[in-house]
Amino acid sequence: MVDSVILYRAPSTVVETDELGDWLESRIEGSVTVRDRFLDVHGNDELAERFAQVRVRSPHDRETGNTMLGTVRYEERALEDPEREGGVLYDGVQIQRALNAALPADERGLETLHLPILDRAIGTWGSHDGRWHKRVNVLGQPALVSVPGLYEAPAKPESYYKEQQRHAFLSGDTPPREVLENQVDGEFLIEDDPRTTDALKGYALQAYHYLETGEAFCDREGCRLFNAHYHEDLIDAQLREPLFCPDHDRVYGDS
Repeated sequence: MVDSVILYRAPSTVVETDELGDWLESRIEGSVTVRDRFLDVHGNDELAERFAQVRVRSPHDRETGNTMLGTVRYEERALEDPEREGGVLYDGVQIQRALNAALPADERGLETLHLPILDRAIGTWGSHDGRWHKRVNVLGQPALVSVPGLYEAPAKPESYYKEQQRHAFLSGDTPPREVLENQVDGEFLIEDDPRTTDALKGYALQAYHYLETGEAFCDREGCRLFNAHYHEDLIDAQLREPLFCPDHDRVYGDS
């Protein structure tokens, strides 16, 4: 049984971690504590090289890693100053293992869920289609929640990709993301979206729910425990009423 959750801040993002923690504590049986950034609290000299080892090389290359000195130095700088990190995708499962190993031995038990909010993009390998897929979260211990993943992992409306192709056809290059976000109608979250904290509440609860019950996600669209693959579904699940399907409302709802 999970009797406590430790949330870790991501100070380089817009996430209000204290608000996220208060919401989560109001839904679960255990207590929720907020700590500073995981990599500051539990960082060690090995993490920079571990991060370099699990960098995704290309979308269709299963092998990861680049431990050349320059890459390790980059990771060292990113650990010290997270504002300098960006544009890199990491193997989420391997990051999870690295962060688990960084936990003190007496904090690795499953009665306490560690939940770092990350300012890095994480992915998992899809053996069914031979490519990497960005993720919002990776469940387990610790459970990872990626803020860039919230914006980038779910597919955007079809009109977004049509405009992207049109721009590429006319100009020969891919338009900046900001240009597309301003030109395309449709509902999707963008970087530093003011709805970020609200949208991540369900993903934090998914992490608790998995460790508590062994159930990964809810298969009912519109439930905060639903694993949305499209931005429209994400918004429907995380930002609209009702909060939960009937089954999960009995566990996590207000009634």
